[in-house]
Amino acid sequence: MDILGKAISEYFYGGKEYKLWVHDNHGPKVEMIVPIYFRSPQAMPDLELMALDLCKGKTLDIGAGAGSHALYLQDRGIDVTAIDISEGAVEVMKERGVEKALVQDIFELKGEKFDTLLLLMNGIGLVQNIDGLKKFLLHAKTLLNKNGQLLFDSSDVAYLYEEGIPELPHYYGEVKCCYEYRRQKSDWFSWLYIDQQTLRHIAAEQGFDTEILFIDESDQYLVRLTLKK
Repeated sequence: MDILGKAISEYFYGGKEYKLWVHDNHGPKVEMIVPIYFRSPQAMPDLELMALDLCKGKTLDIGAGAGSHALYLQDRGIDVTAIDISEGAVEVMKERGVEKALVQDIFELKGEKFDTLLLLMNGIGLVQNIDGLKKFLLHAKTLLNKNGQLLFDSSDVAYLYEEGIPELPHYYGEVKCCYEYRRQKSDWFSWLYIDQQTLRHIAAEQGFDTEILFIDESDQYLVRLTLKK
């Protein structure tokens, strides 16, 4: 069920803002403010603006939501393609003026090359877990041009464990989530938050150099990965 797409679509077409909730396995549900997907550049945080200003060449906006980042890039003359697995979100992107918007699973995208791969609003979480991150980075190699870059943000969620990180059968940043909207719930899914040290290690294993570009007051960080020379 395309819960997120439904929330984005109903807000865009109907002007109604129903509550979109995110449940996870660490505490009470939290509200995801739907208008956040429609932010103007003036309302975007510094981390996102920095990432957008670093985009170059042919760019792929992965998990593009309602297309606000793609529209910013498009207005700057960047050749940007926006993809999302949500049909509802992609329909809204097209209506908002995103010229290249596709319903597409990144893991199934083949035969194209890009200078920048972009995932914002912790979009890297879509890889689900550590194994998924390794798989994604290997796949990213097939999508990047020689001097290409991968830009994304994430954060360390160790703070969720007030008494220290317990022994777990999985990496502690693999969080189980689901959406709730108008009394309907999505299936539960995994979302990855990754600390900088673990990311550096995995990226190096997969043949990438890591550069931390920005850390905000909430310890959300922006990173650029480039292929090792």
